Amino acid sequence: MANIKSQKKRIITAEKARVRNRAVRSELKTAVKKVRVAVANGDAELAQAEANKAGRLLDKAAAKGIIHKNQAAQRKSGVQKLVNTIK
Repeated sequence: MANIKSQKKRIITAEKARVRNRAVRSELKTAVKKVRVAVANGDAELAQAEANKAGRLLDKAAAKGIIHKNQAAQRKSGVQKLVNTIK
């Protein structure tokens, strides 16, 4: 354990951020999974709606620095390509 007060605080804040970031990443995976399920069921309307939600979540995560902006763009593109396969 650190002896310096600022380092002790940094450890605490880093842990809070880690937990928060992990929750957001999990939420992203769930959103993409919902799109995959909708595509597997052949429901184009639901798949597009879920893809839109996933896109918003990916953009928010990228804006907060949880994932890189290019990673968000690649995931959004992949999700939309998947949706387009059933249209």
